[in-house]
Amino acid sequence: VQLQASGGGLVQAGDSLRLTCEASGGASSNIHMAWFRQAPGKEREFVAVISRVGEVTRYADSVKGRFTISRDKNTIYLQMNSLKYEDTAVYYCAAKSPGRAFQTARYDYWGQGTLVTVSS
Repeated sequence: VQLQASGGGLVQAGDSLRLTCEASGGASSNIHMAWFRQAPGKEREFVAVISRVGEVTRYADSVKGRFTISRDKNTIYLQMNSLKYEDTAVYYCAAKSPGRAFQTARYDYWGQGTLVTVSS
């Protein structure tokens, strides 16, 4: 499975941005997918996850109420509203291999990342 993320950019605090990640190859439409992010000097952290058919989602507390993850078959989106300076990070798309449970923390595939910069 290959993951291609896009949509990052430079925005001002309070603005919105939508990230897109397209999965291809293998069972790319039948896998749980997620967004992670890594801010400068910090470890990578979980942002949101969506189940393989989109009926279940989970969010990090830091983005609840502001970010929405959704999907259309093998493509997932991250709608980011009310962006804050602390949301500045490289955002990565990730996916679990087919058959891996939604609850597990392990991700098997990673995209290349897309940079989101929020100016204060």
